[in-house]
Amino acid sequence: MVVEIVSGLFFGSMALLADGWHMASHASALSITALAFYLARKHKDNGKFTFGTGKIGDLAGFSSALLLVLIALFMCYESVQRFMSPVIIHFNEAIIVAVIGLIVNLLSAVLLKEHHTHEDSDCADHHTHHDHNLRAAYLHVIADALTSILAIAALVMGKFWGWAFMDPMMGIVGAAFIIRWSYGLLRDSSRVLLDYDEHGEMASRIRKILEQAGEIKVNDLHVWRLGPGHYSSVVAVSSGVPVTPEALKASLCGIPGLSHVIIEVDVAGLEIKEKVFSRRDAEAQGGS
Repeated sequence: MVVEIVSGLFFGSMALLADGWHMASHASALSITALAFYLARKHKDNGKFTFGTGKIGDLAGFSSALLLVLIALFMCYESVQRFMSPVIIHFNEAIIVAVIGLIVNLLSAVLLKEHHTHEDSDCADHHTHHDHNLRAAYLHVIADALTSILAIAALVMGKFWGWAFMDPMMGIVGAAFIIRWSYGLLRDSSRVLLDYDEHGEMASRIRKILEQAGEIKVNDLHVWRLGPGHYSSVVAVSSGVPVTPEALKASLCGIPGLSHVIIEVDVAGLEIKEKVFSRRDAEAQGGS
């Protein structure tokens, strides 16, 4: 990764730079994720974080995605500059470095694939969070290997066919890969940070459970994500029968991931009914 970036600068190859920066984008994302996980664990008992530290990872992802977009834009700018003002490319040296990068990526992919397969054989019916991390890392390495192949192809075409324009073209292609990947990360992390509920499945399930008896009406309902696999909800209901917030909370215990619930019960409707019934009873007794 670092070798490719430095070599790309020395040998004048945007294809090599693009491959190196693409690898760096994935490596930085994984590093920031690890740092965010460490900070979240370190401050998990800190009361100043009202709803916990689950969003530290999303904040880190959003920040890293912004940084990667800036890198990609810089790559596009440099590539366009190379189109207008070509530089001398040392194809032989650049191809050697690109091939070494490809070999490293392929070896990493094989190791991750074997480890992931071993995990699956040990826990065939139990897909843990660790498994998902391995799969994500494997896909990142495969993507890096593909960009290495494209970089080698561009350098080979430039060396043997004289298509020097393919080198800066690969810089633009690499930047496009980074922007596309960063966009997905920006979209997903910003939705969590802004408490965006795309599908509303959790809210629908809460509403369905609370209203299934027919005597309770949900007047206000908010659900947001606290962190990976954890959600919080604030609910305001009106009830026509005596009911306590504790009883309603207990009915929601079966919802996976619902870690924090606040329920407000309005029994005004019940009080009005009791007053009406009491008045009717008094009138009936007076008439008799």
